[in-house]
Amino acid sequence: MTVREQELKAQYRRYNAVCNAHRFDEFGQFVAQDVEVNGQVQGFDAYVAGLEAVVRTFPDYRWHLEHLFVRDNWVSAHFTDTGTHKSEFLGVPATGRRIRTQEFAVYRFEADRIVQVWVTADNLHLLDQLR
Repeated sequence: MTVREQELKAQYRRYNAVCNAHRFDEFGQFVAQDVEVNGQVQGFDAYVAGLEAVVRTFPDYRWHLEHLFVRDNWVSAHFTDTGTHKSEFLGVPATGRRIRTQEFAVYRFEADRIVQVWVTADNLHLLDQLR
């Protein structure tokens, strides 16, 4: 692993720690203003709003990093996500149930900031846990 890849891995771990602390006001040091998500320009504000919405629904939400791979400017991450369902999610009213699901994401970094994300989560499995 190159020195640059080691630095990027450390940067990503800091980003994940900020996510898990729900300190989204610190995202400026990690996410570009014109960030793309799944092939569409989402922009910084919408990116942050999406994560804030997850945390409103699951106030104790955590992204448990299972695997992390870095190559060049790309970071691939596999998570086990957990949280407690406290408000409506995908049409399901709050249940108070604990959820556990898998998530996979691939990020491209430029100048130490996320500029592109490809992400998928097992929302069907998550919904099954809420019903």
